Amino acid sequence: MKKFSNKTVLITGGSGGIGTATAALFLKKGANVMLVDIDEEALKSTSEKLNNDNLAYIKANVTDEKQVKKYVDATVEKFGSIDIFFNNAGVEGKVLPLDEYPLDIFNQVIDVNIKGVYYGLRHVFPVMKENGGSIIITSSVSGLEGTANVLPYVTSKHAVIGMMRTAALEGAPHNIRVNTVNPSPVDNRMMRSLEAGFAPDDAVNAKKNFEAGIPLGRYATNEDVAYIVEFLASDKSAFITGTVNSVDGGMTA
Repeated sequence: MKKFSNKTVLITGGSGGIGTATAALFLKKGANVMLVDIDEEALKSTSEKLNNDNLAYIKANVTDEKQVKKYVDATVEKFGSIDIFFNNAGVEGKVLPLDEYPLDIFNQVIDVNIKGVYYGLRHVFPVMKENGGSIIITSSVSGLEGTANVLPYVTSKHAVIGMMRTAALEGAPHNIRVNTVNPSPVDNRMMRSLEAGFAPDDAVNAKKNFEAGIPLGRYATNEDVAYIVEFLASDKSAFITGTVNSVDGGMTA
């Protein structure tokens, strides 16, 4: 019997690098997976790539609470439960000094990375109260330290750690576990965007400079993050809740 047979995993940011890698891992282990993303074409492409009968997807904007409720309801209707919620959707914003930061982009980052996470918790919690479950929120090493010129992103990733700790306390009586994963730079689209923002004339060396700050000397892969999500979703972590889990090659050591 596969490790996650008869379990349902809900993943926001489902067509991104981390979301796709995590979906692939859970499908391999026998789970049902619902992917959520704002980009329907990317969802279709991801679904075709993963090519699994236990996979479904739904387009939704995580900043719209009605759409969040819709993706939660759709998951329960399709698969009967939500056992694992990877609350993963996020955006990076721009690389600019705080006094020059456009308010519309500031608000977008806060809306997606904080409100989107909260709306997910708000609507998944009632479903999980029946049978318990595991919720994993994507934070970042930027949730543990400051980085100049990305204030909204850093702020949002600090905020979800506080949200996680409070949700863990409220979820514990219902056997709902809540933890964060805190990746270093990950070798995917978001870091290409940030590299270009930090060094618009020299993105190749920007990556080398980021890697120089990681003791293990490389970016994380999407799979590096997926493996710890799998652990936090599994029975092997049954006594782990309210924790921050760095996947950072030693950056925060």
